[in-house]
Amino acid sequence: MQPTKTGMGATEVFRMPSADATIPDLMGGAQQAKPSITIVKGPMAGENFELDDKLITLGRDPKNSVFLNDMTVSRHHARIDLSGIASGYATIEDLGSLNGTWVDGAIVNKAVLKDGSTVQIGTFRMVFHTNRRAMRVKTG
Repeated sequence: MQPTKTGMGATEVFRMPSADATIPDLMGGAQQAKPSITIVKGPMAGENFELDDKLITLGRDPKNSVFLNDMTVSRHHARIDLSGIASGYATIEDLGSLNGTWVDGAIVNKAVLKDGSTVQIGTFRMVFHTNRRAMRVKTG
């Protein structure tokens, strides 16, 4: 787009085409079949974890399913239960961590995770995805 000449000191407005948006695509356009959690803020931003067990542990201990290497995270911080994933949700439970587990901006002991829920553990902000394909509902 070419700017047009305007009067001295006038403000010019440029519009960026949506295809040129600068928001990063952390999932890289990859469609995954299993639930996942993506770190969007913190020391490991951009990391994506495919959740392939019914019970997922999160914490600073390297033996956890999701290893969050930072001192703001307890060794055994939280657990995600995926047994309800067929219905489109999971649950997360804090395991008595020092700094707590936050879901969608609220501190929780146990909470439901839906597609797009944000989880804050220490300095890590993550987004949970069920990765279920959208289903069309037939009527009549």
